[in-house]
Amino acid sequence: MSDRPATPSTVKYKRIVLKLSGEVLRGKGADPIDPQILEDICRQVKIVRDLGIEVCVVIGGGNIFRGLTGSQRGVDRTTGDYMGMLATVINSLAIMDCLEKMGVSCRVQSAIPMNQVAEPFILRRAIRHLEKGRVVIFAAGTGNPYFSTDTTAALRASEIRADSIMKATKVDGSYTKDPKKHADAVRYDSLTFLDALKQRLNV
Repeated sequence: MSDRPATPSTVKYKRIVLKLSGEVLRGKGADPIDPQILEDICRQVKIVRDLGIEVCVVIGGGNIFRGLTGSQRGVDRTTGDYMGMLATVINSLAIMDCLEKMGVSCRVQSAIPMNQVAEPFILRRAIRHLEKGRVVIFAAGTGNPYFSTDTTAALRASEIRADSIMKATKVDGSYTKDPKKHADAVRYDSLTFLDALKQRLNV
């Protein structure tokens, strides 16, 4: 592997989808969005964009509300999922604001219509934004309950024909069970999609 920094002529991917866990924005404090973490993430997005790479961002809402967790506390699952989608809009607007202050042109496209704060998701418009060098942030998941933002990232990547999906999360891998709840959880060194399905792993 070369130690030389990437340049616009040497980048491997032309168009990527960056999937961010909403929880990465929280940091160690009580605030759902840590300003320093937000700035650090946006600075890295800017670096990638400045290489000439077309960047889309999909971010979760777990730092504010998670639908599945809400359903375990008595919130209707469908209602909880919509609450989670709205949380992703808040995070998306925060990222847009931060990027724009860094001089990066960007657009938020929401799967749930809310014209005063975001564009509706329109595939051809999203691609046009990318071609003009704008960062596109996809908010509100797929617009449907029961689908995670990971699914959104995969769907949008397929639609815009991205070269790669890159996921940034606070979890360092896939485990036999939830490492937060089980001290004896074992992390997999490698895991096939079929094995994950057979073992019903929540990854």
